[in-house]
Amino acid sequence: MKHLAVLLLLLVMTLQADVRLPAVFGSGMLLQRNQPVPVWGFAAPAESVVVTFQKQLLRTVAGPDGRWRVTLQPLTEGGPYELTVNGRNSIRLTNILVGEVWLASGQSNMSFELEKDADGKNAVAASSLPNIRLFNVKRVLSDTLMDDVQGKWQECSPSVAGDFSAVAFYFGRMLQDSLKVPVGLIHSSWGGTAAEGWMPRNVLEEAEDLRPILRRWMEDSSAYPERIASFNAELPALTVQWRKDSAEAVSLGRALPRKPTAPRGPGHRDTPSGQFNGMLHPIIPFAIRGVIWYQGEGNASRAHQYRRLFPALITTWRSLWGQGDFPFYYVQLPNLDRQPEPSRSGWAELREAQLMTLALPNTGMAVTIDVGDPKDLHPTNKRPVGERLARIALARTYGKNIAYAAPRMQKANVAGKSIIVDFEKNGEMLTVLNGTTLKGFTIAGKDKKFVPATAVLQGNTVTVSSPLVKEPVAVRYAWADNPTCNLYTVTGLPVGPFRSDVWPEVTAGKK
Repeated sequence: MKHLAVLLLLLVMTLQADVRLPAVFGSGMLLQRNQPVPVWGFAAPAESVVVTFQKQLLRTVAGPDGRWRVTLQPLTEGGPYELTVNGRNSIRLTNILVGEVWLASGQSNMSFELEKDADGKNAVAASSLPNIRLFNVKRVLSDTLMDDVQGKWQECSPSVAGDFSAVAFYFGRMLQDSLKVPVGLIHSSWGGTAAEGWMPRNVLEEAEDLRPILRRWMEDSSAYPERIASFNAELPALTVQWRKDSAEAVSLGRALPRKPTAPRGPGHRDTPSGQFNGMLHPIIPFAIRGVIWYQGEGNASRAHQYRRLFPALITTWRSLWGQGDFPFYYVQLPNLDRQPEPSRSGWAELREAQLMTLALPNTGMAVTIDVGDPKDLHPTNKRPVGERLARIALARTYGKNIAYAAPRMQKANVAGKSIIVDFEKNGEMLTVLNGTTLKGFTIAGKDKKFVPATAVLQGNTVTVSSPLVKEPVAVRYAWADNPTCNLYTVTGLPVGPFRSDVWPEVTAGKK
């Protein structure tokens, strides 16, 4: 037994001595051009490590914890190249390209696979694009910080693209078509997750207005045994009611209600920091150009808190990556028929929180109020979503002369019985879709009761009024879960929802 123990110890020591790279470094990968590129891994403590790429040769020594890291000087697009890592053993990675790398993250609408897209069959068939490289991070939930993820780099092809994020695919394809350089896409998302799942725990602990997230989670975890027992007992009755409510929703042409779901508890996808620990932390600080993000549905019931939560996520990611204020472009929630009352919409509030986040530098928002599916939380028309994100990147990050955003409301002034809304002058002229009557505006007086309004477009100014409101004080546009709205730019981009008032709404105070 003593000899066996010695052999096992020697085996463990040998395994620990091997130089190892995290999964995000592998053959077929794509490295970011024109900026420093960190390369890191694991080895025995104090082990010498040599990394070679093109004409760069870098030496380092693993620390007491066995971690090592070097940084390649900025690279020029091209390939394929090889990268070698030498310590007590050798690693040789091949077929490496250099170009533009983007991280795609969020919840289910980012996870939505290309093969399920409205044009997915054609897109997959035409996806033999070897200069686009894809990396899918396997879903992993963790209470502690992980060192690695499960996944591998693959050339974009019909056998791979179908399971990849549709939004990310359309984004990357448009970039590659325009820039003519290799594009790498790292996809790390999980359906149904809230933003706090993608943030470090210390950020939630240190912010007073975010601590309630952790307190609520602790309460839910403590109550879980009792709640799951009650849920299982009530599930048959809940299922019957859900089916009844679903049939009613179908008859009214509205989105289906959520299925009965088990209470939150240990191992649940809502674990604060769970996705950050298991699916994001291990790939930091892999060099990227920027991030595209599609999430918010999971925070709509606490939309007012999202004003603080979402900017905190962005600034935290940027700080951890150490690349400065890299581009962070995101999708504003689309239309969905969940709440018919136009002035009491949690989704409208969430869209407003997303709009307000544009105050952060180097951010951009793709408005999708016109390409959702009123009856489906997961609209299948993902191509315009990905391409609107790509338009932002091409214009803002790569300096292309391309329309990418409709003007936003600049000011709204009361003029007698009307309110005049002026929009930004960003070179984009406004128009009414198909030349019909302008729709989507509501107006209110001091009683805060909004009513449908008449709206007239002149240039980039809209005059709004209603005979029911003699002394207007506030105006809103597309302020509903599923608004009817038709204000666009002449280049076909929709004007996003907005309001001129700051009155507390349904989620104010909910944390």
